[in-house]
Amino acid sequence: MRELRPGLWHWQAPHPWWKEGTPWARDVSSYALDDGERLVLFDPLAVPGELLELAAEREPVIALTAPWHERDARDLIARLAAPIYAPPADTVEDMIGKYDAPAEQAEAWGGSPDLDWLRAGGGDAHWTVAGDRLPGGIEAFAGYEHNDLVLWVESRNALVAGDLLSGLLDETAVHSKWLRRGVSREELATGLRRLLELPVELVLPAHGAPTDRAALERALA
Repeated sequence: MRELRPGLWHWQAPHPWWKEGTPWARDVSSYALDDGERLVLFDPLAVPGELLELAAEREPVIALTAPWHERDARDLIARLAAPIYAPPADTVEDMIGKYDAPAEQAEAWGGSPDLDWLRAGGGDAHWTVAGDRLPGGIEAFAGYEHNDLVLWVESRNALVAGDLLSGLLDETAVHSKWLRRGVSREELATGLRRLLELPVELVLPAHGAPTDRAALERALA
């Protein structure tokens, strides 16, 4: 675990679902913010013991940048009695638009099973969309999709970027493979360039190490 700025930590852990051929590295990143009152855990996986001890002295909060970043959220909700802020799972319409799934198949699936336990009442859920504010003055912006968020931590000039910078393996660019049908890379990047209006100094991706504003500028070029 590394403290990036006072009260802002980063660590990595092996993703339990990773296998050979997965288009991202085995070790994924999580972050924590201590503002003196609350401890916010972003996309948490294998939270270090020091932070779990600190959570007992703070108001713990779990924040996900995407519903598929559940990781250890369910266990942490039970352990810490923490509320969770997360974007909603893909609907049937999302499955068709994002993955070009046949309508009949998508309807049979009934949407993504991500966070189905939470939708069934398994925690104190706060469903989050772009424009919402989370505890600690954290602001949500849309990333690739309405439920793929980036979270602006103004107090640290840090952008918790989720999957925004994740391309194939170690590439850090908006990757065309992840685009919704009918949306070009340029159209997406144009919409995301509003993030450059923020005084971003640190960029904190879910895949890969923390980086800086220059990486965000390159990704959105």
